[in-house]
Amino acid sequence: MMGHARKTTPEGGQGGVQTWTGNRGLMLEEPLLFEKGAVDRCGVDLPDVPEVKSRLGGLERHRPIDLPGLSEPDMVRHYTRLSRQNYGIDLGIFPLGSCTMKHNPRLNEKMARLPGFADIHPLQPVDSVQGALELIDTLAHWLKMLTGMPEVAMSPKAGAHGELCGMLAIRAALEARGDSRKVVLVPESAHGTNPATAAFCGYAVENIPADARGRVDLAALKARLGPDVAAVMITNPNTCGLFEPDMIAIGEAVHAAGAFVYCDGANFNAIVGRVRPGDLGIDAMHINLHKTFSTPHGGGGPGSGPVVFSAALAPFAPLPFVLKQGDKYALIEEREALASADHNQSFGRMVAFHGQMGMFVRALSYILSHGNDGLRQVAEDAVLNANYVLASLKDVFTASFADSGPCMHEALFSDDFLDGTGLSTIDLAKAMIDEGFHPMTMYFPLVVHGAMLVEPTETESKASMDELIGALRSLARRMLADPDAYRAAPYLSPRRRLDETAAARKPVLTWREPVLAVAAE
Repeated sequence: MMGHARKTTPEGGQGGVQTWTGNRGLMLEEPLLFEKGAVDRCGVDLPDVPEVKSRLGGLERHRPIDLPGLSEPDMVRHYTRLSRQNYGIDLGIFPLGSCTMKHNPRLNEKMARLPGFADIHPLQPVDSVQGALELIDTLAHWLKMLTGMPEVAMSPKAGAHGELCGMLAIRAALEARGDSRKVVLVPESAHGTNPATAAFCGYAVENIPADARGRVDLAALKARLGPDVAAVMITNPNTCGLFEPDMIAIGEAVHAAGAFVYCDGANFNAIVGRVRPGDLGIDAMHINLHKTFSTPHGGGGPGSGPVVFSAALAPFAPLPFVLKQGDKYALIEEREALASADHNQSFGRMVAFHGQMGMFVRALSYILSHGNDGLRQVAEDAVLNANYVLASLKDVFTASFADSGPCMHEALFSDDFLDGTGLSTIDLAKAMIDEGFHPMTMYFPLVVHGAMLVEPTETESKASMDELIGALRSLARRMLADPDAYRAAPYLSPRRRLDETAAARKPVLTWREPVLAVAAE
């Protein structure tokens, strides 16, 4: 791309001086690999390939593979430069609400890299992985203790996968008693995966409204319960960052109607060590190990979403599970091996193997290093930090449900304070990039117009939160004083504002060499 300067800021914009390279100081411009390399060269010298008889059965390639040839320095520099344009928890506070993007202690990473855990294979003989099975069983024990539930399935690979596991157990329990209920109730304040999971299991989904406090409308829920309702899927603390104070009453009403309570436990970090979900009448709940017990967020994997079950659902928990037999641990993978009445109606397998071993190691390391008092402090600090953000911004931002008392682990705002400026949540989010922050969760939950959901997490210091709060307060004042200056933000990022809708709906997935226009003579 020599000779083609890439403008990253408009003339006269906040970005200042333009550069011929497109670089901005040490933030280096980086083209695609296909633009850097050439298909007719290679970074290493290879001998000519001798003629041999093909063994591909007519599936030979008949045209060049068209991969760019680059040297080792080219490759290293390419990915290093790209990494500098990324944002992660190791760079700064990550205020995404409903995601709990917190620091991952390096001790956990060190434990997960121990050869006895990092190098094992799921098809090894059980006798050769006794330590790994003991670790899974130990983690399962602590998950049951922390939730007050008698059974746990360790194999689900993520939160939504855990939801599926819990709902399949509920369906199996209903079928076992000859009950063909077809409706699942989902409150407005639940996570968006909840209705999707219910629909995937074949249920019709009906909405339950929130009341003026941002909680489940208990009267509306009770009015809808009936013999056709299989379950209620509820998130607690909910997506508005609020605890459901009627949880016990909800459980009693649902059980009286012959249905089950599924709880989305994604926000368990707000109550861990403080509240046991089993005491609230919950029948099944998944736990996102990355959100509560600080395993990495995987970026699409590896995740882990163990599911805890009440006594009513324990017999229907999935295979496989670890069972201690004398001094050894067995991995129960077949129905025929089920000797315990607690598992004799398992709905089957969720996955090919046993779960995410690396995530189990990290989560147990986190739990044991914190202890009972430390895990309690996790919840207390998460709630303290979120309320500090709420109290520090509510005079300049519009705080949703401001009259509902303290929030839990995340603070929810709307863009109502920008009324009359022509600006909205998206403009604030883009301006945050210029300030060096990843934006908070935007436009979610849907029950709040222009929602901005901020979760500082328990691992952030007061100093880091003060920096974020100061930037947001400053942005609010500047956007109200000069709205036109923020309609095209960000100005300082490697790329300017994109058409995100078009990018999502019409993604360009294959690179094509641009055709250069030839000027007419």
